Amino acid sequence: MDFIYTNLDWFRAFHVISVIAWMAGMLYLPRLYVYHAEAKVGSATAEIFKIMERRLLRAIINPAMGATWIFGLILMIATEAWTAPWFHVKLTCLFLLMAVHGLLAKWRKAFAEDKNKHSAKFYRWVNEGPTVLMIIIVIMVLVKPFS
Repeated sequence: MDFIYTNLDWFRAFHVISVIAWMAGMLYLPRLYVYHAEAKVGSATAEIFKIMERRLLRAIINPAMGATWIFGLILMIATEAWTAPWFHVKLTCLFLLMAVHGLLAKWRKAFAEDKNKHSAKFYRWVNEGPTVLMIIIVIMVLVKPFS
């Protein structure tokens, strides 16, 4: 445990880097869905979107979420964050963000199988979810309004 306490700033840095990568993907993937929903099924454009979406999810979003969890759990244990009320709000938003992540993965699979059932407008609205959750999480972590 001494290793963690003496390197806490490094763990924070890697946590923030992971979060940035995860959120970048979570904000970009629904935007790709907006354009993909507008593309003709089977077109060259739609096929390119399938590749972009798969790579974004598998190579960036999923690993970044995993790293976010690993470094976040280390920080949570080292700082005993679970004792603070703000942390419970943050954790709730984190689980909601993971639910959105799961939906994005489900919708990627539907696009890959040419079975998308949602409009571009729907995905524009979906794009707002991660943004709102991110804002709440950042406020909870930096302002700690319920301390």
